Amino acid sequence: MNWRRARTRLIALGLLCSATFVLAGTASAIKVHLQLGELVVDGEGGFSPKRLPKKRDAPIEIHGGGRLSTVSGAYPPVIENINFEFDKHGSVVTKGLPVCRARKIQNTTVPVARRHCPGAIVGKGFGRGVVVFPEQRPIKVSSPITIFNGPKKGRNNTVLAHFYTTVPAPVAFVIPIVIKKIHKGLYGYRTEARIPPIAGGYGIPLSGQIKIKRRWTYKGKRYSYLNARCANGRLQARGEFSFKNGPVLKGTFLERCKVRR
Repeated sequence: MNWRRARTRLIALGLLCSATFVLAGTASAIKVHLQLGELVVDGEGGFSPKRLPKKRDAPIEIHGGGRLSTVSGAYPPVIENINFEFDKHGSVVTKGLPVCRARKIQNTTVPVARRHCPGAIVGKGFGRGVVVFPEQRPIKVSSPITIFNGPKKGRNNTVLAHFYTTVPAPVAFVIPIVIKKIHKGLYGYRTEARIPPIAGGYGIPLSGQIKIKRRWTYKGKRYSYLNARCANGRLQARGEFSFKNGPVLKGTFLERCKVRR
């Protein structure tokens, strides 16, 4: 495939993705289908509730998922980086929320990790993939995913994404993700996640889903991890997904909100 030529189509793909999100904004889940040469990305997601105050943040939860495939049916390239920029009309709150440190969940199974830092869990999900060793039959792998509130890095909040696989040997992965505060027009936050090599680089992530939701009480006051307001009728994000050996997908995603009186 000519990846340079394919990348020139990303603007059109991003606009298509944006239109899909806007049109589907009143549904319970946003669905999007993108194709870049042989590579196909199907995703869905959204936030709730859709009715939010205009001038102050209110609690929300977000959910999303995606699946990678190819037109020919061959395995897709390995995804290496997932970067997102999020709407500035929102906030991440961690006041009074327990913190989980990487050393507490390294080398642990999923149940053990969740027992070690139960109060720091802000999201859960599930991931699937396949390990393709040379001259061997593909091996399906899967794992629950847990998102923990991590220690601050400077003034920025962080999360730790934990998952566990037994192929080719039992190993736990802990991916630190910094939630950076930025000032880029409509965007106020940025996350960057580098996906570590799985099974010596022979592992291929295929699909995943996640839900972020956490509310708690601290000193008699209720808090929510994720919060947003409907300042201009929509919430917006843009993502960049880079794959091994060059392909990059970019898209701007919009979902409508309504002002709560």
